[in-house]
Amino acid sequence: MTDAIVSAKTEHKLRAAMDRLLAGKPQHTDGRLTKNNLALEAGVSPATMFRAKAVLADWDAHIATHGSLTPGEARRDADIDDIRRQLAAAKREITELNRRLTAATTVIASLHHDNQMLRTEGEAAGTVIAFPGSA
Repeated sequence: MTDAIVSAKTEHKLRAAMDRLLAGKPQHTDGRLTKNNLALEAGVSPATMFRAKAVLADWDAHIATHGSLTPGEARRDADIDDIRRQLAAAKREITELNRRLTAATTVIASLHHDNQMLRTEGEAAGTVIAFPGSA
């Protein structure tokens, strides 16, 4: 579909630029999916680009359907989401391990106290004598 307002050459430049941007392979821009980058990537002025109504309609439809993230940005965001999930799982594990450590510390302190009491009672009771025949 050719716009009557822009030349076929200009439309071709815009569509080629759109294809490169959407594929994540820009040649003249940072690759962000913006209309300004579309014009820069195509090497046309923004005013010329805005006259290409059919190209802009296709651009807007693609952005509405797929979002404005480049493939690299989408991968980056997916990686960040994955790292956040891993971090949340690690935090849950650390919280559980700290809970167990606190419980173990309490039990050890209680056993130490009981051991000290038994030693004190043993010393107060006197000498332990082994029964004959026991080793």
